Amino acid sequence: MSMATASLSSRQGTVVPEPGERPDLACYDHVIIACSFGKDSLASTLHLFEKGVAPQRIEWWHHLVDDDGDVFDWPHVPDYGRHLAAALGVRLYFSARQGGIVREMLRDNAPTAPVWFDTPTGRVTVGGKGPPNTRRRFPQVSANLSVRWCSPYAKIMVADGALRNQARFSHARTLFVTGERAAESANRARYAVFERHRADCRDGRIRRHIDHWRPVHAWSEAAVWQILRRHGVIPPLPYQLGFGRLSCLTCVFMSADQAATLRHMDPDRFARLCEWERAFGCTIRRDRDLGTLARDGTVYDAVRRHPDRVRRALCHRWRGRVLTSPEQWVLPAGAFGESAGPV
Repeated sequence: MSMATASLSSRQGTVVPEPGERPDLACYDHVIIACSFGKDSLASTLHLFEKGVAPQRIEWWHHLVDDDGDVFDWPHVPDYGRHLAAALGVRLYFSARQGGIVREMLRDNAPTAPVWFDTPTGRVTVGGKGPPNTRRRFPQVSANLSVRWCSPYAKIMVADGALRNQARFSHARTLFVTGERAAESANRARYAVFERHRADCRDGRIRRHIDHWRPVHAWSEAAVWQILRRHGVIPPLPYQLGFGRLSCLTCVFMSADQAATLRHMDPDRFARLCEWERAFGCTIRRDRDLGTLARDGTVYDAVRRHPDRVRRALCHRWRGRVLTSPEQWVLPAGAFGESAGPV
């Protein structure tokens, strides 16, 4: 037994059985996985493989929360995803709201920006014609998505636009897969495992049948790492640097240790966030500003010990393998650790 396997087995406990209600995977024309390239969306993909879904049937949809900017996203992650999609044989499509979270955050008497998404026949842009309004503040730390607006505006509504504006989903059955797990938060524990997707229109004229499935909802974190090990999928660098989740690099839910680590890794990016807090007159957290939060934290040990990995994480090109053998697979430093991120 490898050290990775032994470490996982010692933490495994009893894995909750898979829920009884789940889709008939053979009956769908399209299988889409909203893939952040985090451990849970990767585990969802590998679970579908193990259930007999061929890789060529699967589409990964990855939302670039920065669009072409460089504030919230981990720079290396899109190119990591390109390499992993090629290695696994999965189709990969990118999408974003124009200008990303930053444009929406700085919006001043302007409409919300359009959405673009890649399709099998090219890029499509929709929306952007709503009423003008002003935001001028960060997404706030809350389970309420109208307050923590980054998830709906940069991810959920982007996917909705892509589903509602492609004729290939009309008169067809589509399975939309996401990787939320009940163990992540009380809010996510209440999510349905299998339900109609919000873009479903099966009873309408266009008969757009879309089901939403959360296949790893009942899984433990140990089960997630086990399936990545079985398939030899090397997780992206945030996990290797001690982060427990692949949230945004500058996630508004960052803990004190994550704030200290961000300031250590990328002081210019951190300073930009602090300047926006001052300009908005509104901090990300209600109890303290980012500078104070970082001073209360400790830089992750893996970040201090691996400056080469930090440089790779902040680079836009992926260097290195994305797959290895199960015997050589290594449990990352962030496993079973701090997981500050969306609730």
